[in-house]
Amino acid sequence: MKQHKRYPTERSTSPTLTRAVTHIRLEGANAGKLIALDDLAQVYLVLCQQYVTLFCTDEPPNKFRATCFATPLSERWQRVAIQQAAGIAQSWRTNRAQAYQDYVDELLDYHEQQAEGTLDTEATEPIWREWNVPRLSHTCIQANVNVAALEPAQNSTFDYWLKISTLAFRKPFLVPIKLADYHRKALEGKTINTSVTLNKRGDGWWLTLSYDEVVPIQTEPSAPVVGIDVGIANFLTTSDGQHYGTFHGTLRERQKRERPRAARAGSGSPAMCARRSTARSTSALPNTRV
Repeated sequence: MKQHKRYPTERSTSPTLTRAVTHIRLEGANAGKLIALDDLAQVYLVLCQQYVTLFCTDEPPNKFRATCFATPLSERWQRVAIQQAAGIAQSWRTNRAQAYQDYVDELLDYHEQQAEGTLDTEATEPIWREWNVPRLSHTCIQANVNVAALEPAQNSTFDYWLKISTLAFRKPFLVPIKLADYHRKALEGKTINTSVTLNKRGDGWWLTLSYDEVVPIQTEPSAPVVGIDVGIANFLTTSDGQHYGTFHGTLRERQKRERPRAARAGSGSPAMCARRSTARSTSALPNTRV
């Protein structure tokens, strides 16, 4: 069972975990219904890819963007595709930006060592390789209640019915959902979220449900108070002598080189060193569009 940590918008002292219940197979009681879902997914995947490309190249991700591509999908399905594409593109942009910053750091280290004469004879100058735009090769639909609504089954051998909008106007179909025992146990007493995820695999369609769970945080009155200090050798040091996190690799080497320079300049602040390094790296390197 997957889980994601999420904090509620209202003031609260307890975080909320969103737990996912996976591997729920869509029953093929009527093969024609799943064929209609296949047809829908093909069109949806094409549209979602168009917005992923748009948000990764020409525009920042915007889940509220107005529709701009021709498609037989309804307005509601288009909104779902835009929201999913915005999430994919935002993740890609964040990871790309981090990778580019790592490249900037490595290039700065390379030139500094070259100027100081400490560069390894076998070292080569770092090269930036532009990232490719994500290609959606697997069918995954992150649907909301406007296009895929989960309804409890009454007087049936099934647990739920999934009402899915199709390419045909106002002609949704119902897909039966039968839970395994471990699914029922995981969902017992829970309020299921209205958003669902549909995945197409080689052997059929699979559903993922989720629910929110508040995790209470309790501190005993007799719990000891621990002080923390932010340092250089370790990120955090507690008053009881525990160390958490260390500088390592190129970051530690750069810090060693910067401290003598800062001392000569009259300022030994690590923060000032970091700002100077960032300023040099951003002004001396070629621009790139994100």
